[in-house]
Amino acid sequence: MRWSALSLLGLLSLFAAVPQVQAAGEDYAVLIISRERLEVATSCEIGVYIQDQLSARLFQEQSTSFNLPPGKVSLRLKLLPGQAPGCNPGMLAPGSQEVVLHAGDVLKFRLAMNAEGVYLKPAGLGY
Repeated sequence: MRWSALSLLGLLSLFAAVPQVQAAGEDYAVLIISRERLEVATSCEIGVYIQDQLSARLFQEQSTSFNLPPGKVSLRLKLLPGQAPGCNPGMLAPGSQEVVLHAGDVLKFRLAMNAEGVYLKPAGLGY
């Protein structure tokens, strides 16, 4: 009886240690991009390009997230052609922003607009 209780406790402690070992091996970062605020004065759909590949489309009041490997990531935002008037993309390619990700990071950016176009602005996680 005593050995079965001890073996049960040993087995339970082994299972309790497994999530800690898995958490130490995280090799990705979370990138959140939000268009929840009305800082971008357009109703057009905005494309999020990661490493020059269209990865997400954002309308107003939307956000998206990505699990990415650590390292430098090139991000680009572009107005996408759509059904709304005035949503045709311009002739010039928009500039890109570089973000450095570390394993285990959770970074949040929100869309903002200036005279040069739409860009990513760092934002707090809010929790």
